[in-house]
Amino acid sequence: MWRLNKVRHKAVRHGDSLEELKLKRREHERALRQARRDRQLVSKRLLLNDDEDQPEVTMDTNTGEQDAVGLFLKLQHGGPGREAHLEALSKVLRDPSAQLAFLKQENSMHLLVGFLTGSDATCRLQAVRCLHELSHSPHASVSSACLPATPYLLTYLSGQSTKFTELCLYTLGNLCPDSDAVKEKLLAQGIIPALANCLENQRHNLAVVEAVGFTLSQFLQAKNAAEKIIPAVLASSLPSNLLSVLTPDPKFGLAPAIECAWCLHYLACSMKDNRELLAHGALLQCSSLLVSLGGAVAEGNKEEGLELFICPLLRCVGNLLSSCPVKELSTQAGDVRIVAALCTLVQAFLQSRPALARESAWVLNNLTALSSASCSALLTLNLVPGLMKLLPFSQGINTMILRILANIAHKKKHFCAQLTRCGLLSALCATLKMADQEMVTLSMDVLYMLVVGGPQVAEEFVKQGGFPLLEALQYNGEGAIRRRATHLLERHLLSCSSYCSENVPCS
Repeated sequence: MWRLNKVRHKAVRHGDSLEELKLKRREHERALRQARRDRQLVSKRLLLNDDEDQPEVTMDTNTGEQDAVGLFLKLQHGGPGREAHLEALSKVLRDPSAQLAFLKQENSMHLLVGFLTGSDATCRLQAVRCLHELSHSPHASVSSACLPATPYLLTYLSGQSTKFTELCLYTLGNLCPDSDAVKEKLLAQGIIPALANCLENQRHNLAVVEAVGFTLSQFLQAKNAAEKIIPAVLASSLPSNLLSVLTPDPKFGLAPAIECAWCLHYLACSMKDNRELLAHGALLQCSSLLVSLGGAVAEGNKEEGLELFICPLLRCVGNLLSSCPVKELSTQAGDVRIVAALCTLVQAFLQSRPALARESAWVLNNLTALSSASCSALLTLNLVPGLMKLLPFSQGINTMILRILANIAHKKKHFCAQLTRCGLLSALCATLKMADQEMVTLSMDVLYMLVVGGPQVAEEFVKQGGFPLLEALQYNGEGAIRRRATHLLERHLLSCSSYCSENVPCS
C-alpha cells in the first residue's frame, strides 16, 4: 500500500462517512499521480494527523473566521491551554476564509513563528501544523505571508522527529507553486543544500525520503529550473542520494521511489547535456530497474502504483540515451535484457495504459536508433513479430513501432532480410492502406530501406500485391506521399512488376 494514502491533495471537504472520505482521497491522489504521466503537475499535499479518525464536517464561513480570530486573541494573551488552542487553530485553518481572517490580524505570523521557535516541543509541533494548513491554502497570497517562518522550517530539517520533519518538508513544498517570489526566497535561504543534507542524513527514513522527493520535485518543475535550480542540485549530493533510494522497499511501498524517480526525470528532461547524471550511473540504474519491473509485469504483478513508478523511469532512460556516447551504451544502458523488458511493457499496458505503452515504445525507438546490438536483440529474441502485431493500434503507438522497424532496417542490410522473413512486407501492405498520412509515409520509408537492401525484397513485395497500392498513392492529396510512391515505383518496382507479369502461370 502506498505511503501517500496518508497524504491528501487538495480536496473539497464533505460530511461523508470516514470510509467514503478515505475512498475519495485515494481516488483523488491516484488521479493526480496518473496525470503526471503526460504532463508536469504541481500539487499541494496535506499531511493528516495520526489521531485524525473522525470525518470532517463542512464549516460555516462566518463561524470559521470568528473562531480563527478568537483563537488568535487567546494565544496572543497567553495563559494556560496554549497547546489546545494551537491544535484547535490548526483545524480551523482548514477553512480558506478562516486562513485569510487569521492572517489579517496584526502580528499573526509573528505569533506562530514565536511558538515554532519556542522551547515547548508540543507547541512547536502544533505551530508547524498551523503553518502546514496555511501552506495548503488555495489563496496565492498566503504563501508570501508564510515567508517569515521558512528559515526556521529549513533549520528544522536537520533534526526533530519524523512527523515534525515531514510537516516541515510538505509545508515548504506546498509554498513554492503559488509564487515565483517565494521560490526565489527559498532558494536564497538555502533550500537545496537543506534538502540535500536532509536526504543524506535520513535516507533510511522512507517517510522523510518521500517528503524530500515531493518538495524537490516542486522546485524542479519551475520555469527557470534549468538556469537557477538544477545547477545547484547537480552540485549537491542530491543526484547520488536520489539514485540510492530508487529501489522500492517491499514493506513501505513504492511512494518514496516514485517521488525520487520523478525528480530524476525532471533533471534529465531539463538539460541538453546529461553527462553528469550519466557519470552518477543514472542510465544504468534506471535501465536495470526497468528490466526488473518488466519481469514483474510479465509475471502478472499488478501492485497499485507500479505504472506510476515505471513512467518516470522510462522518461529518464529515454532522455539519458540522447546524451550517452554510442561507444558507452553497452556499459551505460546494461545488457540486451532492456529490449525484452521494453517490449513486455508495451504489450502489457497497451489496453490499460496506452500512454505508458507509447512511452515504452519511445524508449525502444531511442535505443534502436543508437544501438545495433539492440536491433539485433529484437531479431534474435524473435520480438519483431510481436511488435508488428501492434501496427493496427493508434494513439501514436503504431507510428513509434514503424520507427523502431525503420531503425532496424537502417542499421544493417542483413537485418532487412530478417525483417522480410518475419513477415514485414505483408504488414506494410496493410499500413499503406491506412488513412493516417504519417503511417503511410513511414511505411514507404521502411519499404524503401527494405528494397534497397536487396532486389528479392522488391519482387516479394510485388508478389504480395503491393504494386497497385503504390500506384493508388500516386494520386494521394499529400505531395510527399505522391513523390515517395512515384520514386519507389519508377526506381525499384517497375522492373519487378514486368518480371512478375511475364511469369504469371496460365490458368
